[in-house]
Amino acid sequence: MNFEQARFNMIEQQIRPWDVLDADVLHLLSVVKREDFVPLAHKALAFVDMEIPLGHGQCMLAPRVEARMLQDVAVQKHEKVLEIGAGSGYMAALLAHRAQRVISLEINPELAAMARTNLQKAGITNAEVRQFDGSKGTPAEGPFDVIVLSGSVAEVPPALLANLKVGGRLIAIVGDEPVMRATLITRTGETAFKTSQPWDTVAPRLLNFPEPSPFHF
Repeated sequence: MNFEQARFNMIEQQIRPWDVLDADVLHLLSVVKREDFVPLAHKALAFVDMEIPLGHGQCMLAPRVEARMLQDVAVQKHEKVLEIGAGSGYMAALLAHRAQRVISLEINPELAAMARTNLQKAGITNAEVRQFDGSKGTPAEGPFDVIVLSGSVAEVPPALLANLKVGGRLIAIVGDEPVMRATLITRTGETAFKTSQPWDTVAPRLLNFPEPSPFHF
């Protein structure tokens, strides 16, 4: 398989048409080797427009979804990032290239170990994977400039928003099937937040985040 040709096709045929036009993001996708973060059994699927199974009921998000989230959250070189849902470590690798520091939380011990190994092999030293349930709280290193949820939630927990710096951004995929929305929340003041929902998609749930009751009395 010609990985370079497949990577080029992924960027030009999937990612660009999805309004990912930031030159830095596109360059990053061309240099961070996605195939190195995909389980061996699925390497041939590394650049396909689909979610890739990681085992343990978890998966990598589709490349265009990861790319669009990366573009929209606009990480800067001086910023500290929290990711919830490390998976294989690929998104943490992308974030690490743009940020000062990344802390990525992964609930599953085997996936946390895989992500650590993948990041180490990729030579990334400013991203740390911790085995931790991201629904239970955030690390003591907060507040963060950027929080990325690499999976969907029914709603964004207030505790996460409380751990954003003023000027900080959180991006998550929010809602229920069949329609979920990419949700970008910017903290504009101590008690003020601005929310936009620029695009629709569907993504697997992050584990243990609250599911509000669908019944209203």
